[in-house]
Amino acid sequence: MEENARLTIAARIERVSWSERGATCSEIRKRVFVDEQGIPELIELDNLDESASHYLAVVDNKAVGTARLLSDGRIGRISVLSDYRNASIGSQLLDFIKRDAQKMGLPKLYLHAQVDSINFYTRRGFAVRGGTFEEAGKLHQAMELTLDYRGFDDRILDI
Repeated sequence: MEENARLTIAARIERVSWSERGATCSEIRKRVFVDEQGIPELIELDNLDESASHYLAVVDNKAVGTARLLSDGRIGRISVLSDYRNASIGSQLLDFIKRDAQKMGLPKLYLHAQVDSINFYTRRGFAVRGGTFEEAGKLHQAMELTLDYRGFDDRILDI
């Protein structure tokens, strides 16, 4: 992910339904995880997509990044197309997801970060939990972020 952000490209972040935009989310994830990182497609796509909240980062009407949030607060499948990395797209996705999670009333967010992305998440408030482990053939680290509701002014919605 964006290790040393050099510029910021403003993205429009949208919460989308899997039934309407799943193909777009899948294509981005396939390009990043399957094509670039060599993760088998059968592992990348799973049965959690139907029930997850999905997010798209859009720049100039082009979907350039995606992520998902499970109802228990697990963030996953954060992926940004290579031409848009190091432009704060991942940070914008995380900020939007954090606010959405607060609207849902979630106490914390957690994720399994690829080890080369730990610093990205640490700079955004996530803390390392436990040791590293292998997932999908890559070394990962569990991380979590307790959501801070001080000053939060949106009402909690069941969305």
